[in-house]
Amino acid sequence: MRINEHPVLGGYPKGEAVAFTFDGARLSGYAGEPVAMALKAAGVFIHRYTRKNHSPRGIFCAIGRCTDCVMIVNGRPNVRTCITPLAADMDVRTQYGMGAKHAAL
Repeated sequence: MRINEHPVLGGYPKGEAVAFTFDGARLSGYAGEPVAMALKAAGVFIHRYTRKNHSPRGIFCAIGRCTDCVMIVNGRPNVRTCITPLAADMDVRTQYGMGAKHAAL
């Protein structure tokens, strides 16, 4: 299931198929689509876990305002994946907690 139009980014032309990794697993999506969309299409709904209760979080607002979809992308924590365009060979990882001190699961 793919989202065809983003509430903030609008529609976009479908880019070429690209490969990326999610927690070490090789997945594919389309260049330019939000990372969160490619993950959702691949059946991935959990993007991070809260530090205190280890509660799972995923897409909530899908417009870059909340922090539920933040993940570690190419080694950088706290990336809002709902508005970050997918590119070939991105390394996307589940994030634990928020802020500068985070840990991949």
